[in-house]
Amino acid sequence: METARDLLVSLARRYAFGDVGALASGVVKDAGNIEAACEFGQRLLSLDAEDFAVEARAVPNDLRRRARACTMPQTPREQPRGALESLRPAYGLLLEVIAVRWHRRELSSMVAAIHIASEYLPLLAFEPVLGSAGDPARWPEGLTAPGSRFGVIGDRDCDHTRAEQSAVNRTLRVAGEPAEGWRAYFDRQHSQVAGALATCVADCRNPCTAMDWVEPERRDDLALRSRVALAFADTPLVRLRHAAPVGHGFGVPSPEEITEAWERSRAAMAKNGVGREAADDDGFPLPGLPSLFSAVAGARVTPSTLLADISTYLVKLLQP
Repeated sequence: METARDLLVSLARRYAFGDVGALASGVVKDAGNIEAACEFGQRLLSLDAEDFAVEARAVPNDLRRRARACTMPQTPREQPRGALESLRPAYGLLLEVIAVRWHRRELSSMVAAIHIASEYLPLLAFEPVLGSAGDPARWPEGLTAPGSRFGVIGDRDCDHTRAEQSAVNRTLRVAGEPAEGWRAYFDRQHSQVAGALATCVADCRNPCTAMDWVEPERRDDLALRSRVALAFADTPLVRLRHAAPVGHGFGVPSPEEITEAWERSRAAMAKNGVGREAADDDGFPLPGLPSLFSAVAGARVTPSTLLADISTYLVKLLQP
């Protein structure tokens, strides 16, 4: 029969960080480091991006550093810039979270992580051109060049929705706001800016000068990758978040429903070379999802091992 400590080790290997943290003090003397590591891991698994590395001094520096790379800065001038410097580490974590949730059959949380990935995917497409992952402190001046409608509220010739126009207007000045305004912007509007940028370069029916700063030889490639990012947000897989009232207690998609929705999504995106990357059998629980993200990013994006490494660290702490 397993001892209580053996049970905690099994839970740690299943990424049950919350359970291990809650039970550790009743099994292990001086469980403070274990509890701190569990809180750290649970924040990452829950995608609590504001607090990934806060007060986690008991956790090894390498794990904290990798977590900070996935974090949105909480003030306009905070350094390092984390996920505003590059979204690739954050998408690696998202892929790992999606895989863990799948294997644990926590499908509501899995679909929520997929939805988050869809919202920011256009910024992953823009990153090679912007030189950042959509940092409001580093927007190119060309976005607001003469003749640009980018951020002009109420302009009827602009294809952005009113909500997008408001978000875009805000992103151009939020770097000068206090920390509270900065955080409120990221809570409510930054994902809308991502979609607005993709619309500008890929789907605008009345183009203005907002995208003229992009080098002509790079614009077609950026438009294609952005168009696929927008298409992903409208796939059957992402629509599961809306079709079933996930998070409200009325229903959660089954594994079969998720698999079927992903197969239909792959077929819907297979209209160009970027979208066809989703057909790759790359061994992921949703085969082709890392390959699709890599194609949109224009760079390799693979599942991180951050949660796995936290699990390994916890197992070491739990073993006598």
